[in-house]
Amino acid sequence: MQVSEKMTRTELRATMSLASIYGLRMLGMFLILPIFAIYAETLEGGQDHALIGWALGAYGLMQVLLQLPFGIASDKFGRKKMIYIGLILFAIGSAVSAIGTDIITVIIGRAIQGAGAISAVVTALVADLTREEHRTKAMAMIGSTIALTFALSLVAGPVLNKFIGVPGIFWLTAVLSVAAIFVVKYAVPQPRHSHFHSDAETAPSKVKEVLRDTQLLRLNFGTFSLHAAQMAMFIVVPFALKKTGALSEDHHWQIYLPVLLASFVLMLPAIIVGEKRAKLKPIFIAAVALMLIAQILFSISMNNFWAIVASLLIYFTAFNILEASLPSLISKMAPVASKGTAIGVHNTAQSFGMFLGATAGGYLSQHHGYMAVFGFCAVLIAIWLILSLGMKTPPSVKTKMYHVGYLDAQKAEALERAIKQLDGVFDASLIRQENSLIVKINNQRNPQEQAQTEQAILKLIEEM
Repeated sequence: MQVSEKMTRTELRATMSLASIYGLRMLGMFLILPIFAIYAETLEGGQDHALIGWALGAYGLMQVLLQLPFGIASDKFGRKKMIYIGLILFAIGSAVSAIGTDIITVIIGRAIQGAGAISAVVTALVADLTREEHRTKAMAMIGSTIALTFALSLVAGPVLNKFIGVPGIFWLTAVLSVAAIFVVKYAVPQPRHSHFHSDAETAPSKVKEVLRDTQLLRLNFGTFSLHAAQMAMFIVVPFALKKTGALSEDHHWQIYLPVLLASFVLMLPAIIVGEKRAKLKPIFIAAVALMLIAQILFSISMNNFWAIVASLLIYFTAFNILEASLPSLISKMAPVASKGTAIGVHNTAQSFGMFLGATAGGYLSQHHGYMAVFGFCAVLIAIWLILSLGMKTPPSVKTKMYHVGYLDAQKAEALERAIKQLDGVFDASLIRQENSLIVKINNQRNPQEQAQTEQAILKLIEEM
């Protein structure tokens, strides 16, 4: 069995096209984030910050409710059909939000936007169009697109606001959504066969298993808290920057750009040390503690411009480390055959955090002031810090996938058992229905030893 080292042109085209679609969904969420609260206050009913919170959070709520149904429907009705439906809903919601002159209409528009919950479908289509040995690479490309989209949005949102305003941004996302339909139709190949992928999709039958895993629950609470604090922060911080720095929202990019660049520089060494030297747990706990410090600093610095900027730098440094670490930890700690389900639950926790953080942040800002907002965030992060102290040290592993031919139950069991016994193999699972083998390989061994392990795996597959 020969394993190609490079993705084919078709795989690259499919992955890059679908990454752009995934990025569009995140763009709709993040592009308005740094300027929406200030804009919403000018709408009829927008003086109530609780309603501003609902306008930001409605998107996340609909994602929570519809991500799994969209994924299941795509298995039955086809990936592209469900992506078309999701993109149409996203375009309609963007248009409704653009024409809304009152906060309630914008809330409805945001909910319709969120109803286009295509992330699980896009992931499944990527799995359909990539070979097992390249799927992890394809998913990593999509993950990097999300990170880039978030950073770009914080800078581009205020700039676009200056020229086209928030309604114009909504119209822009509507147009991009329609354009994305043509990208899916003409740029994304039609899969020859669509089927369920354990490494990329949520299996309803495995959700209970994932929810009972206390290590995964710690991580899911973490991503919930991280994104709740993120949304709550953007209810308050835009107003504080405008007030203390005499800086209109159109110029807030001048703060976010240098802060983000500096935070990336500070984040990279931590990630490298965590992955290369198997120090993920201490780096992770330190980042959660840093996030708690950021929340406390926010609560006492809302009247001082430079203190807010310093708090933002600490916040984004911690956020970038945690946002990069969480998916990696989920992948390392999830049962091999339930990786897709674990990621699906993780994504749902993220969306629910966005919803609750926005709505709670808006309510607290309206009725109790900004200190209550950051007090709420600090409590969530403090609980997360306590939970993370009890986290098991994650194994230093990398996940490899292999395609195997049809094997009867006896041969499949024998192959899985033989691979588990190889030096350097942490865990393995052979999924007969998908003709795939998923192996976690010790990442602390030297490259030559890892290569020997991979060759031994290939030899055993060939012998079957």
